[in-house]
Amino acid sequence: MLSIVSGVELLQAASLEALFPNGISRYAIGGLFVGLGVATIYLATGIIAGASTTLESTLSYVSDRSRFSKYRSSRDWRIVFALATVAGAAIWALAFQDGIWTTDVGLGRLFVGGILVGIGTRIGKGCTSGHGVCGVGSASRTSLVGVVTFLLTAIVTAQLLMAAGVSP
Repeated sequence: MLSIVSGVELLQAASLEALFPNGISRYAIGGLFVGLGVATIYLATGIIAGASTTLESTLSYVSDRSRFSKYRSSRDWRIVFALATVAGAAIWALAFQDGIWTTDVGLGRLFVGGILVGIGTRIGKGCTSGHGVCGVGSASRTSLVGVVTFLLTAIVTAQLLMAAGVSP
């Protein structure tokens, strides 16, 4: 019985190493900061943090449409939220990588991908940060279904593109 338990533990350790080749601590620390950030926003404002709403609030600066005007009272902190997200990624990249941004994905594909993500956030009534971090964290059934849908769609799309020979 002891050898079976040891074998299971060895398999678990090997799979963790395969999933996190650079160690798990950076992901745990990142998750802690994300959790603290959304908790702080919620406690300070009573508003659930999400990136797609941040875009809509930004549009309230240039549009008088009622869809965007409802965000006027919270748009300033949302801009800080968006800028801090980008700044945090840039600081991490400068400190721990060989530059701010490295990708093999072409600019056209990034643009089309961004448009598709934008459409998806409207259809899904929120983004992965709103549903995935805040919604799942608060045990929202809608968010749980949304996150499962996001993940399944991403996995199926990636597999289809890989099978079709599409590369970055």
